[in-house]
Amino acid sequence: MKLRWKITNGMLLILIGLLHVQLALSPDGAGQQFQQMAETFFFKVSKGLDELPIVAGKTNSEIFAAFWFFYFGLLLIPLGLLVHSIEKEGRTLPHYFTIAYLIAVLIGCYMIPNSGMTFIMLPHAIYMLVGNCVKSRKTRAK
Repeated sequence: MKLRWKITNGMLLILIGLLHVQLALSPDGAGQQFQQMAETFFFKVSKGLDELPIVAGKTNSEIFAAFWFFYFGLLLIPLGLLVHSIEKEGRTLPHYFTIAYLIAVLIGCYMIPNSGMTFIMLPHAIYMLVGNCVKSRKTRAK
C-alpha cells in the first residue's frame, strides 16, 4: 500500500492557523494573557471605551495582541479547509482570492515586518499566486 501525501495551500493555511492557536495557548507564547481573558470567560477582553484614548499604561496591548493572534489562527483554519477542498478536486483557486490574500499579507508585512507574516506567509502567498497562475494556464491550454 502506497501512501501519497500532497501538501496543498489549504493544508499550509490550516497548519499556520493551528500554530497560531498553539502559540496563543502556550505558556511561552501568550498563555498568560490568554489566562487573563479566560478569567472573564472571554467576555470582556478590553475595558472598551474606557481604554480610549490610547495612553501608555491604560491600554492592555498585550491582551489585544494575544486575542488577535488567537482569533486570526481560528479564522485561518476554516479558510484552509475551504482552499484544501477546492484544490483536492483539482480546481484552481479564483485569481481574485490569491491576489486578495497576497494584498492582506503585504499589509500585515508592512504593519509587523519582523514576524511570521513576513517570513512564512509572504513566501506562501507568492507561492500560491504563482502556482495558481501556472495551473490555470495549463488548464486553459488543454
